[in-house]
Amino acid sequence: MYPVARITVEAPVVSVGSGPSDYEGLGRYVRALRRPRGLHMTLLHLGVLDDFCQDVSEWTRGITSASAAARSTVAWLHGLPVLEGFSCSTERLIVLGGGSVSCLEVDVPERVHDYQVSLVQALHDLLDGLLVDNVDDFILSSRALGFRSPHWTPHVAVGSPRARSGRSWEVEPLALQFGESRIRNRQLLPVVGQ
Repeated sequence: MYPVARITVEAPVVSVGSGPSDYEGLGRYVRALRRPRGLHMTLLHLGVLDDFCQDVSEWTRGITSASAAARSTVAWLHGLPVLEGFSCSTERLIVLGGGSVSCLEVDVPERVHDYQVSLVQALHDLLDGLLVDNVDDFILSSRALGFRSPHWTPHVAVGSPRARSGRSWEVEPLALQFGESRIRNRQLLPVVGQ
């Protein structure tokens, strides 16, 4: 059993706008604004490693054990390419997560879209190697992966909406700077071979 922490591939936000006041200005639209230090864009959500591996084992009816899935998945994660940092902008707040999360909808460069597509393709390849059949169905039904839609909306979660209206708001254009991609909670991954 591995530590309970969600594993994601993400790009950390390095800066929002021209200074702290630009980010704090979003408080007009958002309740419980998140701390700027933890802001990120999720490029691929794997979920809790144990849960993901259990989903694989159940889907394959035990042909692939949870421990074999864990070893392969950790090695796969360590082998993923890194996306270099990038700049982009946002002009819109949207509501995701069933209406419970306010997010900046981000207009990302094409290379970021391409990278995200390559991650999903790499996930397909991993699942093929783990003997998962009907990979698309597995991805959409896995509790660990948590995909609600096959369409990726580039966004940065910034807090809770003031009202659960589900609507979006235009905001003053903000420049966003992202650092290179990383695996969140990488330090909690087991050493391959254990």
